[in-house]
Amino acid sequence: MLAPKSFRVTGETTVHEAGSVLQRRGTVLTHVLHLDSGKVAVGLADQETMAHEHGTMAHAMGSLDAPFWLNAGCAILHQRAVVDIVATTRVEVLRVPVASFEAGLKSLPTAAFDLLRDVALAHRHQAELAVSRLGKDAEARCAEWLLRHAEPAASQPGALAVFLRERKRQIAAQLGIAPETFSRVLRQLRERSLISGSGRVLNLIDPGGLKALAGT
Repeated sequence: MLAPKSFRVTGETTVHEAGSVLQRRGTVLTHVLHLDSGKVAVGLADQETMAHEHGTMAHAMGSLDAPFWLNAGCAILHQRAVVDIVATTRVEVLRVPVASFEAGLKSLPTAAFDLLRDVALAHRHQAELAVSRLGKDAEARCAEWLLRHAEPAASQPGALAVFLRERKRQIAAQLGIAPETFSRVLRQLRERSLISGSGRVLNLIDPGGLKALAGT
């Protein structure tokens, strides 16, 4: 593990009681958080309990014990927070300003930083997939998957298509739904004129409509 003392960073240690919200998904990072002591839950918090910086998990993806960098991957990739983080015990957290964290990363060997970035990308992909499964229904998951795998279509300039290079049951497994559900959702999307085609090629007729359905 890359401990804070492994590279040059400066920050402030803060103490939070159980139930404290340490990170809200979708927010822009101002600080990178290192859990010095205690335990936290990560996932999708119950929005009704998030007032006054306290909350409970509606859909927990897992728990983390100190010592642990809680959101370093987001800082490395320059992306927003992907999950909510709530303290489940009394915790001590080192809060490192993003600028200080990025400056510390520059002191690492290039090969080490490249490895960190690759690990962060893989972790981000898995976290986004887990969030999608927890927080979205089957239609939204399928729409998001179609948009993510869209490619330029050869049939018409500017058009998009998805080429099904895997079996439908494999795609359904990625989305956390049954193969029958995946087929049913594709049929519904065709009926709503969001996609067309069958077999191994699906044409995205209305990418904007798919984005709205996916919540992106």
